Amino acid sequence: MHRHEGPPPRTFVPLAVTAALLVLTGAGLLIDAYDERPPWGTDIAYEGGYILASRIRGYDTDGSRTRSLLAGECARMERDGMGGDRAVHDPAAWVEGCLDGAAGHPSRNQGLIR
Repeated sequence: MHRHEGPPPRTFVPLAVTAALLVLTGAGLLIDAYDERPPWGTDIAYEGGYILASRIRGYDTDGSRTRSLLAGECARMERDGMGGDRAVHDPAAWVEGCLDGAAGHPSRNQGLIR
């Protein structure tokens, strides 16, 4: 049996430090590009509005609340801050998701492979 100990430390350490610096630089560039908004923030906002409206529609027995969502309540709810943290990422996408959910349309993200 022969034991292989790997590369000598004077080769391994600089390579490990270089790899760590590359990872940190890449992370820094992503943070700089997106700041506090994740790259998929639009999808998060859309799904947040869609889910809220779908739940409202599911519990709406007489259809009055669904009609009011379609008549402008989605936009009013977003303006009043009722969309929560998800709507902050992309308010227009949140309203679009809310309208799609209220109308009973399938989610625009349904069936997509990401």
